[in-house]
Amino acid sequence: QVQLVESGGGLVQPGGSLRLSCAASGSIFRLNAMGWYRQAPGKQRELVAAITNAGSTNYADSVKGRFTISRDNAKNTVYLQMNSLKPEDTAVYYCKLRSLATGMDYWGKGTLVTVSS
Repeated sequence: QVQLVESGGGLVQPGGSLRLSCAASGSIFRLNAMGWYRQAPGKQRELVAAITNAGSTNYADSVKGRFTISRDNAKNTVYLQMNSLKPEDTAVYYCKLRSLATGMDYWGKGTLVTVSS
C-alpha cells in the first residue's frame, strides 16, 4: 500500500503564493508519476500538474507560468509552488501517485486552498 499526505494549504490573498507538499510512504514503485489535481465546489476534479520520476512535467493551461511542480525522489515527495494565485484557484488539492508498472493510482486526502481577500 501507498500512503500520500498533503500539506501546505490555507488561505491566501489574490496574487499571493503557497507551496504544497505531498509525501509518499509505503510500497513506492520505482517508476511512477506524481501529480496534483484539484476539485472546486460543484466541479469535477481536474489535473493541475504532473511529473514523472524522470522529471517530465505537464500542466493545465490555466496554471502554466504560475505553478511549478517538482519532486525529490530521495524523499518521495512532490511539491507544487503556486504563485500569482487567483480566486478561481480555490479548491481542494489532491496528490496522486500512479505506478507506471501497474497503472494503479493512489490518492491523498486533499488540502484546501482558498484564495480570497
